[in-house]
Amino acid sequence: MRTFLFRKSFGAELLEKGETFFTIWAPSSKNVFLRIEGMQDQKMHSDGLGHFSLMVPCGAGARYRFCISGGLCVPDPASRSQPDGVLGTSEVIDPEHYQWQCPEWQGRPWHEAVIYELHAGLLGGYGSICQQLDELAALGITVIELMPINSFGGTRNWGYDGVLPYAPAVSYGRPDELKHLIDAAHMRGIMVILDVVYNHFGPEGNFLPEYADDFFNHDQHSTWGVGIDFSKPEVRDYFIENVIYWIMEYRFDGVRIDAASAISDHTWFEALQKRVQTTIEPDRHVHLILENENNDAGLLRNGFTAQWNDDGHNALHVLLTGEQEGYYKMFSKNPTEDLAHVLEEGFVYQGQFNPYSGKRRGMPSEDLPATKFILFLQNHDQTGNRAFGERLLALANPKAVKAAYALLLLSPMIPMIFMGEEWGCITPFYFFCDFHGDLAEQIRKGRQNEFSQFSAFQNEEDRKRIPDPNALSTFEASRPDRSLRDTDWGKEWLAVTHHLLELRKKWIIPYLHYVQSAGVKILGLGAICAHWHLRDKKSLTIFINISDKNYKITDPHGIIFTIPDERETGALPAFSFVASMESRS
Repeated sequence: MRTFLFRKSFGAELLEKGETFFTIWAPSSKNVFLRIEGMQDQKMHSDGLGHFSLMVPCGAGARYRFCISGGLCVPDPASRSQPDGVLGTSEVIDPEHYQWQCPEWQGRPWHEAVIYELHAGLLGGYGSICQQLDELAALGITVIELMPINSFGGTRNWGYDGVLPYAPAVSYGRPDELKHLIDAAHMRGIMVILDVVYNHFGPEGNFLPEYADDFFNHDQHSTWGVGIDFSKPEVRDYFIENVIYWIMEYRFDGVRIDAASAISDHTWFEALQKRVQTTIEPDRHVHLILENENNDAGLLRNGFTAQWNDDGHNALHVLLTGEQEGYYKMFSKNPTEDLAHVLEEGFVYQGQFNPYSGKRRGMPSEDLPATKFILFLQNHDQTGNRAFGERLLALANPKAVKAAYALLLLSPMIPMIFMGEEWGCITPFYFFCDFHGDLAEQIRKGRQNEFSQFSAFQNEEDRKRIPDPNALSTFEASRPDRSLRDTDWGKEWLAVTHHLLELRKKWIIPYLHYVQSAGVKILGLGAICAHWHLRDKKSLTIFINISDKNYKITDPHGIIFTIPDERETGALPAFSFVASMESRS
């Protein structure tokens, strides 16, 4: 049976002779002792540079902690498993215990990607997700993207408050259950991508400041607090190895790096990309995806696979809902023109002044192919960061949403849908966590104050209506209501999703090896005609009208899809969509 051996530079590494080698970087601690349950504490060897190590005769299943100067005992920052949560003991894991059933899987080319973002806890854990893989594969999904699964405080969390990046959260299942989910997805031709967070640690269970203060840059702060010092070799390697760990040991097909703009050392991205390329097997497809407020087109040119296109989402959201508060204000002046820029050049902001942040944002992107951009109408952020977590169909005209949905699934950009979107889910997706005491109260108040600048929440009593993030009911109310799938509404949306993805598979994906914009024309408010040249001399034309007005158009040839089904010749009625494919001479 083929194995995928990966040795970390940090943490507990099980060796062949039933011994385990323990390593920790603790430059702020004079001494470190290793405490293994059932054994006497043992002093670890120091190299004088903050690295402590020790070989111990113990095997898989051993529970341990590191005891630092001052008597504090902490979990392993590179722990593979935390059976009792982030405040409990770490567990030695045999990374080769799981027997892979699909060991020869090489991934899929990026242009075939149709992404489905999900939260493992809301779907019932790794085992329950496995039970939905067949329906996702039949629908046309080729990638599932897991919101962060690193260990966090409590039993429920979005995952962006994680503190132990190497340890999958125990509330979703054991490490081998996660491997089985990835294996099962691969058997069905589905890639699995993991959302990772390297710009900050959560508020509970992060003991790094106690023994490795050098991990942080106190001269740099972000939205999430003190910055992380990526200039330190140990810090750089800690996160680079985390990516390698997920890709090699768990066979993930890639990672999505959250808030990449908050990672201050730009050279880290180049080091990561090179390390991944020199580590993975030949011919294996591994994808490095960014969520990057900076719109850094340079990273996309230099090896990174794609970026979440927030500009595309924001322009579409303003057109669909009319909302103009918060970051939507950046797109309120002329959202139709912004959408045209997205379809033609990828980013809206390519170096212009951003009134929301008060600085210039982005860089030119017109030379990049459309497949470098991931388009979406909804995701965890833009839904869950709303005070009441409303889905798009609760905010906009369903006819307009359906036209935008067709654009999402038939444009040359890589489409991503959010769990439940395929059946027209209207269950809210709230911000939730599981903290207690003073920390819970701070988060509750902070959540309310976050919306104090919005017109609907100027009054304190109105802000108190915002669901408590720590309440179990907030988490439970966020579960997608699968019963809606069986209603006429749900069946109609499922049929539309399936049909659009069948068309994408037949008419779009085979020709995405080459994509070049052939121009975009604005027809009127919310109405656009976009052209692309594709591979094999194919030309894709899309007309979209998400306004309540009618427009005249030149009758397209080679129509592959229209909304509504029956369309007047030469007309683009309100809330409509037309896609056509032609061969160029």
